[in-house]
Amino acid sequence: MKLKLSLSILACATTFMMGCTSLSEPEPVKKPNVLIILVDDLGWADVATYNPKTNYSTPNMDKLAAEGMKFTDGYAASPICSPTRAALITGLHPTRMGTTDFFRNRLKKNKIREGKFKPAPFNESLPENHDTIANVLNKEGYDTAFLGKWHLGQTEQEWPEYYGFDVNVGGHVAGSPMGGYFSPYINPRLESGPKGEYLTDRLTSEAINLLGNYAQTDKPFFMLMSYYSVHTKLAAPKDLVEKYEAKFAGTDPKSEFAEIEQIWPNKKARLNRVSQTHPTYASMVEKVDENIGRIVNELDKQNLQDDTIVILLSDNGGLSTSEGRPTSNLPLNGGKGWLYEGGIRVPFVIRVPGSASNGKTSNVPVTMMDISATIYAMLGIDEDKLPKSDGESLKPILALENGLENRPLFFHYPHYSNQGGFPGAAVRLGKWKLLERFEDGQVQLFNLAEDIGENRDLAKNYPEKVEELRKVLHQWYKDQDAEFLRSNPNKPQFGEPWKPVG
Repeated sequence: MKLKLSLSILACATTFMMGCTSLSEPEPVKKPNVLIILVDDLGWADVATYNPKTNYSTPNMDKLAAEGMKFTDGYAASPICSPTRAALITGLHPTRMGTTDFFRNRLKKNKIREGKFKPAPFNESLPENHDTIANVLNKEGYDTAFLGKWHLGQTEQEWPEYYGFDVNVGGHVAGSPMGGYFSPYINPRLESGPKGEYLTDRLTSEAINLLGNYAQTDKPFFMLMSYYSVHTKLAAPKDLVEKYEAKFAGTDPKSEFAEIEQIWPNKKARLNRVSQTHPTYASMVEKVDENIGRIVNELDKQNLQDDTIVILLSDNGGLSTSEGRPTSNLPLNGGKGWLYEGGIRVPFVIRVPGSASNGKTSNVPVTMMDISATIYAMLGIDEDKLPKSDGESLKPILALENGLENRPLFFHYPHYSNQGGFPGAAVRLGKWKLLERFEDGQVQLFNLAEDIGENRDLAKNYPEKVEELRKVLHQWYKDQDAEFLRSNPNKPQFGEPWKPVG
């Protein structure tokens, strides 16, 4: 159904703005649909529009970025999945919620990793009495649907249908597909298809069926398409894998990895992938891109393209330092589980029909908590109806106005990541980024405008900038009631961990 704008609304000269004043009463207008596409573990450097040197095929994501606004400095809320997912749907920083690490699947008896010290305590459920995007839009008359990876609760009462989603296809406790990427799926919210059916294809087909149904109604919809891909355990159709095996044949294994710092107490070197030459991973990226194209093309087929805001995101950086190390995030440093740019900078695209921002690029640093605030602002929802948020609306940027350039962004991960990352925090303010390590309080300072790879620590060169950013970061700790490392009675030789003063 094409969006029908009355003359009085057109006179307001702002796409999707509600509540405009006019001499005549405006005609009823169908509110825009909202589609968020969230890809799991997709790296910033995996996508050609961000990294022209990528070895992967991403024409559909590139096309979406070309048609919308591409944010070059878009960030996940955390270097790990569950905290970012919680932040995306609530608009709250993971630290405020205490959801600072990934939610364990107790069916698998996942243990909490320790290092010299015990990690900070954390919550493994969303906050009670706080609305999600789905709750808010449901109250505004939207049909709401979730498809794919949830990873935000142990019990059925903590799954999507209990957080405002009318439909839940495939979302439950697991962070990776328990039955793998080929049917049977072993998923309590997704019936298995024919043997050999590929999960990414199936979730897209389910989304397409829903879009067909939504096209027949006058109600707007909100859909969160949350792919399990490209999370491990890796699997892809045989023909695609064979294509990339041939493409990468002859690669010298010694050239695929380089050492990165090792904080775990063992002598084995920590390796970081520096070449995108993993055939199965490359196949999974191509497959998820193909399916993103299927969904976006379906919007056009169902006459929904001019009615629908489309947002493309990833929940953290690409996996490069453990669990098979399937991708390289170069030129960024580190990867999933790390507070370096490779762990937190992600693909971040917003396409708004008729927006002046379409086809433009923004280098303003933005974050996952901004998504809900942006949606609410574009829909014109009364602020009195909205839950508390740690994000800011990106509507001024989408209108090609100035704003948010000098806003600090915060990242807080007081845990020992499965991927080898150190417990710590970071603040980005303008071109500067400060990292603070929680074992000993040591800091690093980087100028991202000149050193996107975080290769040159400038902390000793700019002590005043270090002090400025530490004050900003430490005040944020207080505001968020942040948790830190704890002493480890099993390793008394390390004493007490560092904590901020005051």
